[in-house]
Amino acid sequence: MLVYLLLTLTVLLIALNVKSRQQECVAGVSGDYNYIYRGITRERLKSSVGIFAIFVLLTGVSSIRLNVGNDYSNYVEFMHRAFSGAIVPTEPGFNYLTILIYKISGFENYVAVFFVFAAATVFFFLAAIRKRSEDFWMSFMMFMLLGYYFQSISTVRWYLALSIAIFSAYYCIERDWPKFVLLVLVGALFHKSLLVVLVLYPMACIKWRRWMLGALGIMCLSTLFLKDFYLQVAIKLYPSYAGTEYLNTTGLSKVNIIRCLAVAAFGIYVLRKDITKDREFTFYFYCNIFAFLLYTFGSFIPTVSRIAYYLTVTHLFYIPMLINRVDEKMFIRTNIRTVLKVVTVAICVVYFIGYMRGAGNDGVRILPYETIFFHELPATLSERGFG
Repeated sequence: MLVYLLLTLTVLLIALNVKSRQQECVAGVSGDYNYIYRGITRERLKSSVGIFAIFVLLTGVSSIRLNVGNDYSNYVEFMHRAFSGAIVPTEPGFNYLTILIYKISGFENYVAVFFVFAAATVFFFLAAIRKRSEDFWMSFMMFMLLGYYFQSISTVRWYLALSIAIFSAYYCIERDWPKFVLLVLVGALFHKSLLVVLVLYPMACIKWRRWMLGALGIMCLSTLFLKDFYLQVAIKLYPSYAGTEYLNTTGLSKVNIIRCLAVAAFGIYVLRKDITKDREFTFYFYCNIFAFLLYTFGSFIPTVSRIAYYLTVTHLFYIPMLINRVDEKMFIRTNIRTVLKVVTVAICVVYFIGYMRGAGNDGVRILPYETIFFHELPATLSERGFG
């Protein structure tokens, strides 16, 4: 755990020097000169160096781990089978990337595969936060303390897909549909669940009329009586869940329901009638509402949290934006924005403590932290034999 604590503290301190949404310094030159020099400010340079340092640290800790993460040994086994030409349950992108790296390496270099996944996941998350967040440190703090980074160590393919989803959201908001669709399709080569954002994200971009909200409400209520029907539809879409223990589990999460309600209430309080006036705020508002509906009415769907996570990950941007728009005139004697930031940090710290206490449990297994330098990978199923 000490490695994770030191890593978190270090990158959060570095992130204090990173500015968000910076523009290139444009210096106009008058007189006889007819060109514009586009330079770089000291602040922008510091931010770029800080981002690079964070990227190296996060990628490094993730990529040199050994048998750390819920599915590490399973992935090594899948890589071996994919390279051997056997049938595996993983997507084509994962399989072909593994084969390519193994052939280039000349041996079954699973460490290199994990490195590529770690680097890509960290890159897309950092790029999205830098590009879209109004407060880099707050968004990055939430990314670290709410466990997004540490879960990427445990659930490799899906968190790569999640990072691509949040990066692609920028193009969805900007209505740049070709880039949005292309990114999602590429990401779906590594985890097919990403395809749901082709529906959910555009739905969050539109202006919902009353009749549309009414139809959505009727559909939600229908789940109380047609659970079996909707479950069969879900199984048709994801046949790998058929006959598994996932069908006996529930995706009901009271914590996430309360979280979505709190964010919605905060957004309505801060923005009031303007909550869906801005294109970006409309997107974040409806993503939060859709997540609440999924957690509330779709808890019977296997691993519904994975679908909802594509929506709640937008909280990384939505909450800092809302805090920056709180009317300080209503609180003359109090710097309310600072207070809200402190409260947000405190909540995230409490969550982080709880997360780390269960970091060694099944389903997470990021503790104990072991590396390729001092430990050896236990024999995989293929090495032990199937007997």
